[in-house]
Amino acid sequence: MLGFLKKSDSPATPRPSWAERLKAGLARTRAQFGGQLSGLFGRGRIDDEMLEELETTLLMADVGVEATRYLLDELRTAVRRDKLETGAQLRDALAGILVQLLKPMEQPLDVSAHTPFIIMIVGVNGSGKTTSIGKLAKHLQAKGKSVLLAAGDTFRAAAREQLAIWGERNDVTVIAQESGDSAAVIFDAVNAAKARGIDVVLADTAGRLPTQLHLMEEIAKVKRVIAKAEPAAPHEVLLVLDANIGQNALAQVKAFDAAVGITGLVVTKLDGTAKGGVIAAIARQQPAGHPIALRYIGIGEGIDDLQPFSAREFADALFESPNP
Repeated sequence: MLGFLKKSDSPATPRPSWAERLKAGLARTRAQFGGQLSGLFGRGRIDDEMLEELETTLLMADVGVEATRYLLDELRTAVRRDKLETGAQLRDALAGILVQLLKPMEQPLDVSAHTPFIIMIVGVNGSGKTTSIGKLAKHLQAKGKSVLLAAGDTFRAAAREQLAIWGERNDVTVIAQESGDSAAVIFDAVNAAKARGIDVVLADTAGRLPTQLHLMEEIAKVKRVIAKAEPAAPHEVLLVLDANIGQNALAQVKAFDAAVGITGLVVTKLDGTAKGGVIAAIARQQPAGHPIALRYIGIGEGIDDLQPFSAREFADALFESPNP
């Protein structure tokens, strides 16, 4: 049973704030990123050696070549323009530039435009897809939305069981079949939501690798079937990414976007990796013509450890002594 399903998760004492949990969750990335930078920036005056070491640190944190080049170019411009002299000034400038890079992805999910608002969730096996659906459903319920789950992962019995357990404990309807076609399950779920006046449908799909072309074609079929049940749907296509995969996330974004047109991302397991800098890489290598929002990030197993992405909160959490 999933840890986040336990009722005992609600402690007697108040939990730390999201900002505190985020900083704790990003400890490994900060050790690779912010921790090394703190030592670097504490050395004194800015010089070429400092900038070279900064480049190495960014690459090791999985910021990626494109994003690292962008950050350093912007930083050199800031050094000249603002006459920066000390490592501390350079650090503050880097934090600000990082926020500017990430800010376009900070777009909260608005489910009020359609009823039902249909969200299709895709990703590879092990990315945290089913767990994220449970957390997202609870998040939407807390905002007063009624939710219906479509157990479209017809390949894994465990996925259906996880959704069913969550639905029973939180009074959420789950449409599932023990076998059959994923598209048919989701089609039935959309029609059920329309009949019952449900606000949001979260449609799970089977995990697949981008290299499994027949499965990528199948997921495109699922999207077409959803549109038959409700014109203009799905209204959101969320790709769930495991932060541990680092730069491989870029290939997943590209492949799933080509197959189904990704509109938003959920990045999970940031608390278990030193590769959180990949979010900067994703921000820098957005698909041409339609930027993809980072809707949510996950930093733990708790039911409320999946929260909307904030560029400022994320950047602050990467540094030991962030500016207010």
